[in-house]
Amino acid sequence: MESKGSIVKVSGPAVVAGGMVGSRMYNRVIVGASGLLGEVIRLEGDRATIQVYEDTTGLSLGEDVIDAGEPLLVELGPGLLTSVFDGVQRPLDAIRQELGDFIGRGIVVPALSRTRQWPFVPTVKAGTSVSGGDVIGAIAETPRIEHQVLVPPGTSGKVIEIREGSFRVTETVAVLDNGTTLTLIQKWPVRTPRPFRERLSSTVPFLTGQRIFDFLFPLAAGGTAIVPGGFGTGKTVVEQTLAKYAQADIIVYVGCGERGNEMTEVLADFPELTDPVSGRPLMERTVLVVNTSNMPVAAREASIYTGITIAEYYRDMGYRVALMADSTSRWAEALREISSRLEEMPGEEGYPTYLATRLANFYERGGRVACLGGSDRQGSITVVSAISPPGGDFSEPVTQCSMRVAGTLWALDSDLAHRRHFPAIDWKRSYSLYLTSLEDYYRRSVAPDWSELRREMMALLQQEEELQEVVQLVGIDALQDPQRIALELSRIIRDDFLRQHAFSEVDAACPLEKQYWMLKVIFAYQSLCQDLLKKGRPVEEILNLPVREELGRMKEIPVTGFVDRAKKLMARMDKEREREVE
Repeated sequence: MESKGSIVKVSGPAVVAGGMVGSRMYNRVIVGASGLLGEVIRLEGDRATIQVYEDTTGLSLGEDVIDAGEPLLVELGPGLLTSVFDGVQRPLDAIRQELGDFIGRGIVVPALSRTRQWPFVPTVKAGTSVSGGDVIGAIAETPRIEHQVLVPPGTSGKVIEIREGSFRVTETVAVLDNGTTLTLIQKWPVRTPRPFRERLSSTVPFLTGQRIFDFLFPLAAGGTAIVPGGFGTGKTVVEQTLAKYAQADIIVYVGCGERGNEMTEVLADFPELTDPVSGRPLMERTVLVVNTSNMPVAAREASIYTGITIAEYYRDMGYRVALMADSTSRWAEALREISSRLEEMPGEEGYPTYLATRLANFYERGGRVACLGGSDRQGSITVVSAISPPGGDFSEPVTQCSMRVAGTLWALDSDLAHRRHFPAIDWKRSYSLYLTSLEDYYRRSVAPDWSELRREMMALLQQEEELQEVVQLVGIDALQDPQRIALELSRIIRDDFLRQHAFSEVDAACPLEKQYWMLKVIFAYQSLCQDLLKKGRPVEEILNLPVREELGRMKEIPVTGFVDRAKKLMARMDKEREREVE
């Protein structure tokens, strides 16, 4: 039911309207003669405080404010993939074609095309009883992704009519015995999580193709990871690399408050990228939600919820969805600005006191679940969130609040970035809480000694930190020979294993089997060095064995045939060891 009031106060993106009796929290409203989109965020008496998702310049007191009687909704249906939306799901491509390169205020364009027809193939027959989450048909949304047409949550009945053919998203494809009509489109409030049948444990990894993530700090499918780092440490490159190579069916990329030139690069690059699995354009499984830093600040707050709602929709179809949020710091800054306009009590560094609660609510919408419906579909949303702490200070509130609820921390280090070591992940500060739950998977699917190798590698990196302190004080000549070998092995791990070239055709992504055998070869070389040292071989000669150079070239060897190459290299090490015995 609509209610109508008028503007009594304007403070930046916050507008106060009087006479709003009957309005409800988070209802969608139309503000002023320009028809600006807003949302009710506070009610006091007959006054409603509204955050406006567009520029409020030119609003005047007394202009009408109309409550639409429903919350802020997103449209869910075929056509989401390959699309580029702003923070409130306005389709930027459609606006550009219709109105030019600039978005005018108050522009209303449907998120999904009302003219395009989709070939609908029913999967149920008349007389079938259905309920929320059941699949009634399928659409080939892209050559790779089959769009499952679902019964909306909360709807049930017996199908009395179902049609096959090409339909627009608003046309009826099925009718239930209670009179409910089903179309290809659903509308869902962005702040309400979509329901599921059961939350499942995180026992399957979210494979990224990046060795430092998959081997040292793994992320579970349905888990959450945060990537904090200062300017220039490679947050956006990490997220774009994951979007291309991670094992996900659907990518939802949310650019929240980032610089315009950075988002332009994303918009220019993504259509040119090729999915390495299917060979098809990457955009065929991608949805972009774009909100640059010069767009209205309140729309940043909505963009995160728009993205996670779209991700939940594809999760309900049984797909593995990856949500890339870049960055939640800009989203938190929007919360801070709106909170200050509302004159709320500030928390640490001016952020609202409910910052931690809002972040936790967002991250909790990820997860691996058993979907609604009669089938055994399982879907997941894996959230990877970039954070931009000012000055790279991880003690600031957004990073700290995120660390309390995220399962994995991939901490970016500016010193590594300056040394051109990418991904610039600081292995001393990073961690993963999913190691124990994923151990069985790695043991069964890759190798029984996967966890042992990881522990050995971490111990070696820790030993290097201790030895580097000695080297800086008295020089490398003060180290004993076994310590020099340990220092060289840790350098091999850093430079030849953990370092990866995002633009290399071979090394940009590395499967688990190759990761495992690379590390097996490195530790076989360590064993060889220790044996030769015991037999009196000079350490300089040991460290200059021809096999050392081949270790540095391993990551550029193609996956096909890599295991055989690795075994031959280990066999050569055994021969070198036997030659010493003679």
